[in-house]
Amino acid sequence: MDIRSGGLDDPRVVALLRHHFDKCHEVTPPGSAHVFDLSRLKSPDVDFWGVWEDETLLAFGAMKRLDALHGEVKSMHTAEAARRRGAASLVLHHIVQEGRAQGLKHLSLETGSFGYFEPAVALYKSHGFVECPPFGDYRPDPNSLFLTLTL
Repeated sequence: MDIRSGGLDDPRVVALLRHHFDKCHEVTPPGSAHVFDLSRLKSPDVDFWGVWEDETLLAFGAMKRLDALHGEVKSMHTAEAARRRGAASLVLHHIVQEGRAQGLKHLSLETGSFGYFEPAVALYKSHGFVECPPFGDYRPDPNSLFLTLTL
């Protein structure tokens, strides 16, 4: 497995992003899905990475800079066929390392607070993320869980 930066014009990335976006909206109550679409991931304040095995996209993740010291983990997703192989952990570790390299002091994220998102929450907590109050423009939402990591 290797990590590649960018790729947002690659049809394989676009297809998995579309699946991720649609699934988040399918399982999350209206008004509570905070998933980025392709255009928001192309913003200059967002870095995006894919985890590849040869020419197969296994997973992806992104980091949005909120300010000079705080970043947000966005758009973490692993293809179903690649789950439980370490791809999500690899990209999350990469995001944490990139945050440190960019001088960030905190990485935070929002994810769902219900069953579908339990594997994601377990992944984040296994990497040291802890629950926190809403950050940035987020507001309290019973369907959201907020996590942060001090770098």
